[in-house]
Amino acid sequence: MPSRLLKVVVADRNLFKTTNAEQTLTSPDNLQPFIDSLAAKFPRGRSFVRPSGTEDAVRVYAEAATRTDCDQLAYSVAGAVFDRAGGRGDRPAEFL
Repeated sequence: MPSRLLKVVVADRNLFKTTNAEQTLTSPDNLQPFIDSLAAKFPRGRSFVRPSGTEDAVRVYAEAATRTDCDQLAYSVAGAVFDRAGGRGDRPAEFL
């Protein structure tokens, strides 16, 4: 199944807390339900976000039934993380 891993630079990676083997965000509030709603739009879609261990960034992982759907999901989640959770710098044009 196609997958994509993206990096989103954020102001403070310590805001991101996970559970379930780093596959579910518990913080920031309300971001995980939004990610789940995005993933539900794609056949076999799933996505999770986890903080980097070494830099102020988070990793966005996504997979879906097709490469096109996978990329759309990954870039949509990355855009949501950037917009809702303190993305730093200029917003990358490829983020949806």
